[in-house]
Amino acid sequence: MTTLRIYTAEEARQTVLRRRPPADEAPPPAVAGRIREVFGQDLGPAEVVRRIVDAVRREGDAAIRRFTELLDGYRPEALEVSAAEVRAAAEGLEPQLVEGLKLAAERVRAFHQRQVRTGWVDFAAGLGQLIRPLDRVGVYVPGGQGRYPSTVLMTVIPAKVAGVKEVIVCTPPGPDGRVAPVVLAACALAGADRVFRVGGAQAIAAMAFGTESIPAVDKIVGPGGLFVTLAKQALYGQVGIDLLAGPSEALAIADRFADPEVCAADLIAQAEHDPLATSVLVTDSAELARAVQAAVERRLDRLPNAETARASLARRGGIILVEDLEAALELANEFGPEHLELAVRDPWSLLGKVRNCGAVFLGESAPHVAGDYVAGPSHVLPTGGTARWASGLRTEDFYKVISVVAIDRLTLAEVGPAAVAIARAEGFEAHAQSVEIRLKEAPHEAASG
Repeated sequence: MTTLRIYTAEEARQTVLRRRPPADEAPPPAVAGRIREVFGQDLGPAEVVRRIVDAVRREGDAAIRRFTELLDGYRPEALEVSAAEVRAAAEGLEPQLVEGLKLAAERVRAFHQRQVRTGWVDFAAGLGQLIRPLDRVGVYVPGGQGRYPSTVLMTVIPAKVAGVKEVIVCTPPGPDGRVAPVVLAACALAGADRVFRVGGAQAIAAMAFGTESIPAVDKIVGPGGLFVTLAKQALYGQVGIDLLAGPSEALAIADRFADPEVCAADLIAQAEHDPLATSVLVTDSAELARAVQAAVERRLDRLPNAETARASLARRGGIILVEDLEAALELANEFGPEHLELAVRDPWSLLGKVRNCGAVFLGESAPHVAGDYVAGPSHVLPTGGTARWASGLRTEDFYKVISVVAIDRLTLAEVGPAAVAIARAEGFEAHAQSVEIRLKEAPHEAASG
């Protein structure tokens, strides 16, 4: 039995391309068992998050330590990583890794510097906009068993480019209670101001409300697992939220000229993220579909950590056969993937028809993995179909736009009667009178006054 199935478009819509809200996701059996031990009953993820958030709001650091010990098996005493430890983190790393992080940081910084915005004021019209960076931003970086220095670069650097005064990072440490040195080295390179060894829903709640150790922030950004996503959803409004980043997604469109080995490698690379990741190839070539299907099996057999990738490809992976590339693009726009690859002979000819995705990668030399690490744009991208209206993390996510209104009496004489009429139509008499009292003075008297 092959790991990767071949679907028609309609079959795919009902299976691998079917969207599921985050709250509908069931936690893995081990996590469900841990929830039962901690809370004494079977609870859904949303209820677990609600209880953690409420506890952190009431108890602060004490709740963070308690839930970290109960859920993750260690009790952090000092929640903050010392500045000295952050600065020294790169010393024990391989030089090639350090240089790779520096290169990635340079490219991310250069890309986001092109997005810097400035305000404008039209003195004649008395209108304008002030662009102001946020004061303090919280970045969530997944951790625990994994290490994600790339996420540090992709979140902290855009915030710093925008001019955010203080950027704090929350990330769960490993079983030994330490944050991975490579993550701390990335924090130093990116310019993070403070780092805390806290993860999960308790980290999101801490940054939203503030505790004795962790300051409240204006906005929280960064990806996370199910509980982090649900906590961000629950706290939106208490604090700014970038987006609800669910399991990773990649959809590639390939024609008969595509290399099946390259296609297979990309499918597996996406699938090794998470058993819930979506990894799909859409093609109009049945020959390519069969070749990729076989190549995936060969490559999985040689992959040392193939278990996660196999589970992901079996559950949410697939090859979709369509009539032509037009149909492939229609399906891609309907699904709105996080990553869209155009592995076709002339990808630029299709670019104008791309409407819904987080990032698009053109040609076989542009794998979505490059976007994960070194291309330049942030890899924090919309998932779960939100690419229909949302964008990936960018510099402007760290700005506030303040409107400027300075109309004079001559202008008010022109536009004021319209405001009065609209106010009365809406039933707001005091609004109407607020304008009328200013209209009593004749414009020529105000000008000469």
